[in-house]
Amino acid sequence: MSLLKAKLASQVPDLKDRVRNLGKNHGSKVISEVSVEQVLGGMRGIKSLICDTSEVGLDYGLVIRGIPILELTEKLPEDVLWLMLTGSLPTEEESKDLQKEINGRMDVPDYIWNILNAFPADAHPMNMLSALVTALGYDSKFRREYDKGLKKDLYWEYTLEDSLDLIAKMPVIASAIYRKRFGKGEMIKPSKDLDWGANYAYMLGIDGNLEEWYKLMRMYMVVHCDHESGNVSAFTSHVVGSALSDAYYSLAAGLNGLAGPLHGLANQECLKFVIELLNHFGKVPSDDELRSFAKERLDKGLVIPGYGHAVLRVTDPRFTASLDWGKKVIPNDDRFVVVEKLFNIVPQLLIEQGKAKDPWPNVDAATGALLYHYGVKEFEYYTVIFSVSRALGICSQLILSRAMGEPITRPKSVTMDWLEKAVNK
Repeated sequence: MSLLKAKLASQVPDLKDRVRNLGKNHGSKVISEVSVEQVLGGMRGIKSLICDTSEVGLDYGLVIRGIPILELTEKLPEDVLWLMLTGSLPTEEESKDLQKEINGRMDVPDYIWNILNAFPADAHPMNMLSALVTALGYDSKFRREYDKGLKKDLYWEYTLEDSLDLIAKMPVIASAIYRKRFGKGEMIKPSKDLDWGANYAYMLGIDGNLEEWYKLMRMYMVVHCDHESGNVSAFTSHVVGSALSDAYYSLAAGLNGLAGPLHGLANQECLKFVIELLNHFGKVPSDDELRSFAKERLDKGLVIPGYGHAVLRVTDPRFTASLDWGKKVIPNDDRFVVVEKLFNIVPQLLIEQGKAKDPWPNVDAATGALLYHYGVKEFEYYTVIFSVSRALGICSQLILSRAMGEPITRPKSVTMDWLEKAVNK
């Protein structure tokens, strides 16, 4: 038994007891009310999900199991996976054991490559990723055991098995998609000597300062790994998983949500805006030029990509992590210089014009410029990188959901007539 599985096995009974006690002793207690605005507005802010892996506070941003994300940016993604699942960071022995466990699961079956090679040359990378993740489900251990009559108490164990298999293979298939879709040559096999994040960076085949590139990819994987369970990708995966669909179906469903322009495409939109600025001015604009450009854009009713957040009322700490990286490592990169200038100008401009409740940048305002600097210049691929990272959080949430024995998700819908009658009583 792996050290991670043993650790979880020791914690699951207490988790089940907590769920039982809450339901038995406090099942009828009201914890949240629902307004018409929330019903009409995408259920925003309704407290109706359990998510222990992370929380996002209005005034402090992402926290993973009680640890602010800025304190985790130099950790390995595997260590943060352990943290999300168990509530504590691993020891050195536990970390190495998990790395070994993941590295041993990276082999991808040949039928996956046959599917990849059958795609049209101009297929969208997210179409490819979603299809390959679903196809990997052919080897689902959970589904195989469920069909044999798997006991409910063991659901989490086989969900863990599927999740580790899936997490291990995500960088392999994602890098192969990159190399095929954008004509980079043959796929690169994973190295058994590298950690998960560095392996992904290695398999992309990017030239340049590999030590920096590996560190950046590790940080990217950490800061994008989770963001509660109410966002589109996590919530979609949760709903699908609640039907006892395996981890492959569940993650693929979430990735299909992540592919939507309102969810996972923001980083490429932000970078497009930065590059458009550089092209417009033919150089890095001065502060005055940039302020005038931004003001004119806002006066036309347009947004500044990357500024304002649906949840946060402070600068996204994940943006801070990316900004700090850029200042230390690529301070003179033109695209990064524009990112930094926008940060110094746009929030104050938005405050002056009263254009946003939250005028501060989110993570998407900076990450694209970092990826572009190191050679990943294909905007369509950025959501795939996001997906590889988010698999850590989505799979962790699914494992814990199975450990808690959560039922199928089934909220109640109402008609417009019912809603109109309810508000006019």
